[in-house]
Amino acid sequence: MAFEDLLTEAMKASDRFGHRQHVHLTWLAIRSVGTAAAIPLISDGIQATARYAGAPQKYHATMSRAWVVLVGHHTDADPADDFDHFADANPELLDKRLLTRFYNSTTLASDAARTGWVDPDREPFPWMATTGSANT
Repeated sequence: MAFEDLLTEAMKASDRFGHRQHVHLTWLAIRSVGTAAAIPLISDGIQATARYAGAPQKYHATMSRAWVVLVGHHTDADPADDFDHFADANPELLDKRLLTRFYNSTTLASDAARTGWVDPDREPFPWMATTGSANT
């Protein structure tokens, strides 16, 4: 499924692209292509959308990928067929500050994190303790 189709689906019940819609878009992508393929699908789509909107500085590589792997982790654990049920069962994903549990704010503000992947430096993602990797 193309990014634009996923975005249209995620925006059906909303007139603005907020955090909930971002999580919904990510959940749709993961259910469509799997977590690994959703990373570039979502990252490239958001980056292109930010450029198109004249705000390329809004794209953040680490944040985009981190949200995909977090939503993917929860999707694997809770394969709900309905996003509202998924969101109700995983309310932490609707907290846009969730990444501060895993990253120091100075790390997320760095050029390295904005332009590429940086591993969590505050607390590992739940699955990293056993795999040592942010990939799912």
